[in-house]
Amino acid sequence: MVLGTSSGAGKSLMTAALCRVLRRRGETPLPFKGQNMSNNAWVDQAGGEMAYSQALQAWAAGLEPQCAMNPVLLKPQGDSTSEVIHLGQSVGSCRAEHYYRDWFRPGWAAIRQGLGELQAAYPDGRLVLEGAGSPVEVNLQPRDLTNLRLAQYLRARCILVADIERGGVFAQLVGTLALLRPVERPLIRGLLINRFRGRRELFDEGRRWLEANTSIPVLGVMPWLDELFPPEDSLDLLERRGRKRSAELEIAVLKLPSLSNFSDLDPLEAEPSVHLRWVAPGEELGNPDAVVVPGSKQTLRDLEALQQSAALCGGLLRFAATGGVVFGICGGMQLLGRELCDPDGLEGGSNGRMPVPGLNLLPLRTVFGGSKALRQCSSTALWPVMGDSNTLPIEGFELHRGNTIALDACQPLCAEAELGWVHGSVAGTYLHGVFESGPWRRRWLNQLRARKGLPPLSEQQPHHSRQREALLDRLADAFEQHVNLEPLLQP
Repeated sequence: MVLGTSSGAGKSLMTAALCRVLRRRGETPLPFKGQNMSNNAWVDQAGGEMAYSQALQAWAAGLEPQCAMNPVLLKPQGDSTSEVIHLGQSVGSCRAEHYYRDWFRPGWAAIRQGLGELQAAYPDGRLVLEGAGSPVEVNLQPRDLTNLRLAQYLRARCILVADIERGGVFAQLVGTLALLRPVERPLIRGLLINRFRGRRELFDEGRRWLEANTSIPVLGVMPWLDELFPPEDSLDLLERRGRKRSAELEIAVLKLPSLSNFSDLDPLEAEPSVHLRWVAPGEELGNPDAVVVPGSKQTLRDLEALQQSAALCGGLLRFAATGGVVFGICGGMQLLGRELCDPDGLEGGSNGRMPVPGLNLLPLRTVFGGSKALRQCSSTALWPVMGDSNTLPIEGFELHRGNTIALDACQPLCAEAELGWVHGSVAGTYLHGVFESGPWRRRWLNQLRARKGLPPLSEQQPHHSRQREALLDRLADAFEQHVNLEPLLQP
């Protein structure tokens, strides 16, 4: 089990690295996070919702993601309220102060069921567990669902990860160990220092001090890796501020308060010629080559926040009015529409049953309600068309509530008309992961390049999963080089 001294210590990526290393050794690693809190989600082949970080770990393990790997997912909705997902399906919502009272027992049952399903599907597999936050939040320890309770239940051998980039690494580790109960401390088999900058021998004295004062081996010192790994949560996006020297296109991405599924932008971020600039309400849009409005967990609340930001909203409307390219994904597409109706108050609106006017950049009407659309799907892209280019395959997954229809004539984005619409220079789709399709992504970028008089890029691009695999391999290479796993693997 990979535990961390805090949120953001690097547990998710260290778990992914461990999965890839064990796979290389001929094992079948089974990633598992009992409870995760994230609005960055994935939909498995059976239509179950799970955290994207566990999907990434599954790919690292060479497995198809399945929601049993993340049986409890909490999706923040604002106002200290979260949607509760058990084994891939929404089962309700809860305020933070009532969560453990109302959801502890059902959550533990879902975790045990997920474990059972995973172990039944892979009887020879080795569970690789990821903790959540810190394992020693003393006010929460008696009701902890996914850290030491799970480690004790499975008698897991634990590694404790600390992020030296944050500073205070000795206090992080020693303080965490001091707050463990006597029955829990023997579970910790090793310490791992993460994100170390500089020569490793500069930490040799620190390693010796930690081992002498904790009696626990330091298994390794992971260096700072200058790689663009998928962010574990939206806070990690704040670290992505540097501009690429080779960038020829600037794409503004709206960083709305209830941003979700920000991993949709990873394929664009990986393009050498593209610079993504995240823009929050209150900031100026500037003069980008295109604007992407990503997914939202609370579409109406984010629409209201955008409309209250005169600078950003006005800039977006002026940009579109002058022919600027705007592309919305899921909730981002919904708020670009003409009208949104939320009769059951599902999307954070304040007007009850009254229709809410959208930005009116797409002639769409969305009515929220009913069950979620949860499915992987593929289609044929009918847009964009450039010169004599042919149609292209396109794929992704749906994850939304609501039904959207076109009120005026609209060009369909793909063969399944209900998956996306195009109106002038503004387009939108319900397909999360749309930019992962390499040829389609390049064609979309080439329309921007043509506007600037830039030569087109080759459309002969593999699916983004190829790049993700190479990134996971480089992560595992560094892990194998800098971490001694043997104390962790010994019975």
